[in-house]
Amino acid sequence: MNHQANMEEALRDFIIGFPFLKEDEVDTIVKHTILKQFKKGHILLKEGVVSLECYAVVKGCVREYYLKDGLEKTTAFFTEGQPVNSFSSYTNQVPSKHYLVCMEDCLLTVGTQNLVDEMCERVPRLAEFITEEVQKEAGVLQERMAKFMTSSPEERFEDLLTHNSNLLTRVPQHHIASYLGVTPESLSRIKKRYYQKH
Repeated sequence: MNHQANMEEALRDFIIGFPFLKEDEVDTIVKHTILKQFKKGHILLKEGVVSLECYAVVKGCVREYYLKDGLEKTTAFFTEGQPVNSFSSYTNQVPSKHYLVCMEDCLLTVGTQNLVDEMCERVPRLAEFITEEVQKEAGVLQERMAKFMTSSPEERFEDLLTHNSNLLTRVPQHHIASYLGVTPESLSRIKKRYYQKH
């Protein structure tokens, strides 16, 4: 199997999880989706740049962060099966306020508004799915922000363990600490207390 076929097979495995799609629709999506590989450390989007592309993670991990007083503040991680977008920048065509960087070698779908429109013409039911996904992601973001504002660092760590524990082995600990809103030293203490308790 050649390299392109391997990537397409990974994409097929990725979208076959959407049970509402028929086999011919899956074939159409695989045939017309742009797939790109990005090396670890590649910056997909920089602060101040208008986002022209949207992504979905087939394989890998992408980190979202803001620069504040010269320090990186991690606000999200995106892994397999998740869309990666700067919604406000992409939708409103305004400069992004954050960065998106590949934390691992990544295989991503790459879309533009024109490509998305073309795909929805080929697979009409896709438009409804995309609308639902955008609404779902907006809800997830709102919930994540509310939870962050109202929870302790220990609770955030436990939530991470419950919902995305593989990040702890895939991402450097200082980025995890930043995401949880603590210093790396505090994260070490939180982990120590947690594992002693459990």
